[in-house]
Amino acid sequence: MTFRIEEKLYINKNQLTSFKEYLFTRSAKKIYKARKIESLYFDNIKYDMFNDSIEGIVPRKKIRIRNYPNNEDIKLYLEIKNSSVEGRFKTRKIINKKENSNYSNIGYLDNQYGVCMPNYYIRYEREYFKKGDVRISIDTNLIYQDFKTKRFFYDDKVIVELKTSISKNQDDLIKDFPFQRIRFSKYCYAVESLSTNHNTFL
Repeated sequence: MTFRIEEKLYINKNQLTSFKEYLFTRSAKKIYKARKIESLYFDNIKYDMFNDSIEGIVPRKKIRIRNYPNNEDIKLYLEIKNSSVEGRFKTRKIINKKENSNYSNIGYLDNQYGVCMPNYYIRYEREYFKKGDVRISIDTNLIYQDFKTKRFFYDDKVIVELKTSISKNQDDLIKDFPFQRIRFSKYCYAVESLSTNHNTFL
């Protein structure tokens, strides 16, 4: 496993163009073409993954099945994001359509959280950049959807994430990206919003 630092930045949607221009002035390069991402998240009946994330408890996980609609990569991936006192790391494996169907119908058995069932889809468009040893992703056009009820809503946030080695000097990272840090989880936002903001259902 390879531990890494992950930080999210607050970028106003009206300042997105200026932020991209800033990246290029700092010698950042676009490394992939933009693509759509769809993730199906899982949790147990008590929503322990959601609660652990809100409370910042470690160790904790997020479990999802990810795919890339309308892209040359047509594979399905089972991804488990782990957060521990040592740092964060992600495991990923390709699954076939039958495995995907089984997970969607009978759930995923996790050694920490028990039986976890699918609950929310999260879809968005992602752009990829890199500056030195830091990878920058920009997510826009977010859509959250309840797996069972199919209710959904659009989100006009811009989510910028920095990913780099756990050995990265934090002072250098702050100097290179002097923007407001935020604590934000798409999965937690989906749970909170679809559970309470009934006026946003479409």
